[in-house]
Amino acid sequence: MRETPSLDPEDWPAFRALARRMLEATLDHMEGAVARPVWRETPPEARAALRAPVPWEGAGAEAAAEAALEHILPFATGNTHPRFFGWVHGSGTPGGLIAEILAAAMNANCGGRDHAAILVERQVIEWCRESFGFPEGAGGLVLSGTSMGTVLALLAARERAAPGARKRGVGAARLTGYASAESHSCIARAFDQIGLGTEALRLIPVDGDFRMRIEPLREAIRADREAGALPFLLVGAAATVNTGATDDLSALADIAEEEGLWLHVDGAFGALAALAPALAPRLKGMERAESLAFDFHKWAHVNYDAGAVLVRERSALLEAFGQGADYLAGMPRGLGGGKPWPSDMGIELSRGFRALKVWFALKEHGLNRIGEKIAENVACAARLARLAEAAEDFELLAPCPLNIACLRWAPPGFAGDLDILNREIVMRLQEGGLAAPSTTMIRGRLAIRVNVTNHRTRAEDMDILFEAIRRTGKAALPPLATRARPG
Repeated sequence: MRETPSLDPEDWPAFRALARRMLEATLDHMEGAVARPVWRETPPEARAALRAPVPWEGAGAEAAAEAALEHILPFATGNTHPRFFGWVHGSGTPGGLIAEILAAAMNANCGGRDHAAILVERQVIEWCRESFGFPEGAGGLVLSGTSMGTVLALLAARERAAPGARKRGVGAARLTGYASAESHSCIARAFDQIGLGTEALRLIPVDGDFRMRIEPLREAIRADREAGALPFLLVGAAATVNTGATDDLSALADIAEEEGLWLHVDGAFGALAALAPALAPRLKGMERAESLAFDFHKWAHVNYDAGAVLVRERSALLEAFGQGADYLAGMPRGLGGGKPWPSDMGIELSRGFRALKVWFALKEHGLNRIGEKIAENVACAARLARLAEAAEDFELLAPCPLNIACLRWAPPGFAGDLDILNREIVMRLQEGGLAAPSTTMIRGRLAIRVNVTNHRTRAEDMDILFEAIRRTGKAALPPLATRARPG
């Protein structure tokens, strides 16, 4: 077979010039985030370009770069903008570009072996262990996010509850778990993915502040035991995605201890509130969990994707995932040293160097600075909630304990459907590019959901959004929609 040149550039100086130009373009993109619309719909010409035929013949790096600048970079989600309030997206930092460049240059497989990338990941996990108050002997992994972290934690819990389940299955054991009715959908999905089925997850009612109610939880555990089931898991929320409510984690830790349950905390974004001294007391009890899953790409502002799982005893991960393949055997020294490897503690064998951008962000900004920005976000959400409570044409549909405000515009005398009106407001705000909130349902009513997890957001952004909701709502009203309600 005829040998061809490698995939390295044939003209390195030209490639360096292209790389510098692309770096400048990406920096311009990040620096200019505030001046752009929050979101722009991808236009037909870009959509068409992204439906091109299979590129059997290469066009070269410069052509690929030009296509990316024209058809991809301008049409992002918008979460780098300070008025991106939809869902729970972090905003990233320019420093993340440096970390991503370093990681790409190393192209490390972090499934195992003895090299610096593995040490970086261990350092990040150790920093997290200490920051969240987990004991010596705890361990974990940097992952794609909380959804994957939840699967790993639940598999470890399953193996502890039904030893040998990874080989023989759970057999006749009817394992049951418990979570708030407000829990994230990734919990139910994890029950599906680990083979227990979603019906094995009991969703416990919440109180007026959207926190798990303790007595119904106790009753559910009691009823399952009497029916011959084996309760094994209790999931507490460190801030729910709907309203930012945090369960009473100390009370849940007590119940888990009494009942012999594995306590898992879903801390996707809320766990990092522990870095803000004024907010940390709300998470009391989290340090008693058997496992904790959380994201760096939300409130730590690490570029997507980066999350983690912490487990109180590292041995639980080794029991759940350790493997003995000959081709993955460790050695006393050399590149094959350093056991146990990350692949012994999780699902993935091929793993990118996600830990580097986490390490870089924590090293660059420090945990105290990240905590300060978290506290500022919470103050912004509280400001918006106060504006809604004080205005006669707004309704605050849920408490605002953290960084999520759920409100809607409800002009006096409006006789139409408020759900339809507020959904229209959100779509128009997104399409106009001024702000991008999302929607959710609160007790059967559609809410404009405003989540603040952006280090660029300021108090004035909340004022801008509040007036924009009112202005957009008035423009959306049909001519006769303001007639008085009958009676």
